[in-house]
Amino acid sequence: MHHVIRRFAPLAVAVATTAVATVLPAPPAHAAPALFGPAALGIRFGPEGDPGRCGGRQGEQWHPDGEWTDEIVLDTDDRPGGCLLAFGLFDPQNQLGSASVRYAWTTLPGTGPGQCDNQGDYRMPASPTARAFGPSIRVDTDSRPGGCVLTFIVADTPSVSLDVQYAGNGDVRQCGGALPNDRFTAAPGHPVPLTVDTDDRPGGCRLRLRLNV
Repeated sequence: MHHVIRRFAPLAVAVATTAVATVLPAPPAHAAPALFGPAALGIRFGPEGDPGRCGGRQGEQWHPDGEWTDEIVLDTDDRPGGCLLAFGLFDPQNQLGSASVRYAWTTLPGTGPGQCDNQGDYRMPASPTARAFGPSIRVDTDSRPGGCVLTFIVADTPSVSLDVQYAGNGDVRQCGGALPNDRFTAAPGHPVPLTVDTDDRPGGCRLRLRLNV
């Protein structure tokens, strides 16, 4: 009888070990970005100072190609602080190919200092493994003269474009180039410039984007 017990003891240990292994928790599903699915467009938007100057969706948002982003609202004025804004792309399947999707941040002639900080022409990074953003621009227009120009540029690949909806929700003169019921499309050879000149006049400028691949 003792020989029988010894013979089955290793088998019992193996079965117990297997049972323990089956109940170990699986790693969390959100541990890393999924490396599949369509290309996506991201916006990062938030206040620096008074949060009431930066309306609509704040924080990070990502939307697959063909889907509009949530609306953000630029409503800077003479209150302290401004809005930080950046854009990025996620391209796990290399759908964008060699396309260059950029945003440029410049000033109108005669613009006072500090209203359009971090000026430049920035490429939206298109990573296959991470959701990353380009440099943040700073919007801080107010009652001083002038304003800022945000230009969306798509180059190198005709199959890629960027739809832009830009409208005012008050005094529309603060939002140069606004189209209340339509959209612009940034495509190779056709950049889309938008003027931001918000101040103490009512309302601000509403912006949504849609990536097309």
